[in-house]
Parts: sequence; structure tokens; C-alpha cells
Amino acid sequence: MFLITPIVNFFQNLLVFSWDFVLTIANILLPKLKVGHVVPAGHPGAGGKWPEYVPPKEGDSRCSCPALNALANHGILPHDGKNIKFNEFGPIIRKSYNFASTFCFFVPNTAANMLKKSYSKDTFDLAELDLHNGIEHDASLTREDSALVPDQGKPHLPFVRELLASATGKDKDGNALLTIKDLSAYSAKRRVDARKTNPNFSLSRSHKTFGSSNSSTLLTILGGRVADLETFLVEERLPEGWESRVRTRNGLTFGAFNVTVFKVEHGINEKAYEEKLAKEGGDAKTAEV
Repeated sequence: MFLITPIVNFFQNLLVFSWDFVLTIANILLPKLKVGHVVPAGHPGAGGKWPEYVPPKEGDSRCSCPALNALANHGILPHDGKNIKFNEFGPIIRKSYNFASTFCFFVPNTAANMLKKSYSKDTFDLAELDLHNGIEHDASLTREDSALVPDQGKPHLPFVRELLASATGKDKDGNALLTIKDLSAYSAKRRVDARKTNPNFSLSRSHKTFGSSNSSTLLTILGGRVADLETFLVEERLPEGWESRVRTRNGLTFGAFNVTVFKVEHGINEKAYEEKLAKEGGDAKTAEV
């Protein structure tokens, strides 16, 4: 019994990532989806027309992921965030955000395994995803650590505002953009600050990768556009007319996504931020990146 699950997971993951490679190559060869046609016809959000946004009410379940909370706030996932089927979860993410099918199987399946539930039979509430040091981790860019604020369902707005204010990029029309360098710098700041303020701080190598993966969606799916990110991160709402900036036919694959993740994580330099603090004689909670 104990040998079967690791073996099954190994071959399952081998199949997923082999298929992901095929999808990545196909995306290079196939024409991109036209602007305005990323969300498929008939799915909520097609043509940029998202269902009504309704903020969560008391008793609704939310988690530390703004993308999932936004889908619940628009009623694409159950508005109360409860009793979501693992095997129906992935297709909703696929159609709403244009993640690849491999991504949309692997993540819910990983969550099911983390919660010791069946991917094919069981359900979950969004808040369950915040099992500490499962997928949720310390030094989030939009949440205080769970040791300080156990309820991870709401963004910590000072962090969000500081992150958006750190944007240094511009698009061709002069609109503000977050860049890879910006995300790396702010991630370094959050890791140093969290270590100083959270006596139970922990961040393993795998959770560092999770952190950089989470932040990389801001550059890929959301294109780093600060105007969109403000609505998305502050209100956890999808802007009217918005669609995923990923227009590849098979969606955002691990093969493509991990290029951005690697660049973000590789650029994180906690030592440089600590040296800057020491030089300025500042406080990790107030020093600018």
C-alpha cells in the first residue's frame, strides 16, 4: 500500500510533464489565439464579459490565492468557496486563465494529495488549501505570514500597495509594468522582513519555488500590468474586459512558465537587501527595495 502511491505518482508526473513538453512545442508552432478570444465561447468571461462581482460575505471560504478568490467572487467557482470538486476545478482554471491542461491537472491533484483526499471523488473548501507549508508558505507577497494572521483569505493591502509601487517597467503606451527584476527585489524584501517579524518563519527550497511560481503568474497570466493587478490583488476582482495575457493555443505550460519562475527566483538576493539595510541603518519593515 505504501509503495503503490509513490510509484503511481512518479509515473503520473512523468506522463504529465512529457505531455507538457509536447504542448510547449505545439504552442511554438501553432498560431496564437486572437485578442478577445482567449476565454472560450460559452464560458464565463468570454469576450471579457465576466459575471457580476460580489465580495465575500461572512462564512464564505477564501484562501491565499487571489486568482481562485476572484473566480469565487465572480461566481465562476461557488461563491461560498465550498464543496469544490477537485476534478472539476482544473477545467475552470484552464478556461478562465488559459493555463495548460497539464497545469490544471497537476495542481488540483497535488492539492488533493496534500489534503489526503481523492482527486476523482472528493471536494474541498478554498480555505483548506492554506494548510501551512503545504502549498501556502511564509513570505507571501500579498499576505502576512499565517503565524501572525491565521486567516489567509484577505490580502494585506500595505504589501500589495508596496509591491505595485515598486514597478519600474513601462509598456509601449507608457503604462506601468511589474518586471522580473521588480518581483525578485520585492521577494527578497519580503523574505528578509518575514524572517525578522515571524518567530516561526520557515521557507524551504520547494516553498521558495512555490513563492516564485505564484508571483510569476503576475507577469504571465496578468502581463505585469499594474492597473489590472491593482484590481486583481486589492479587490480580488477581474477587470471588465480583461482576459489572460497568455494567448498560446494550449495555454501556459510548465515548460514556458518555468522560464519566468527560474528568472524570478534566480534574481532574489536576500543578502543584498540585508546589506542595504545595514548600510542605511534602516528597518526591514520600512526600508524601500
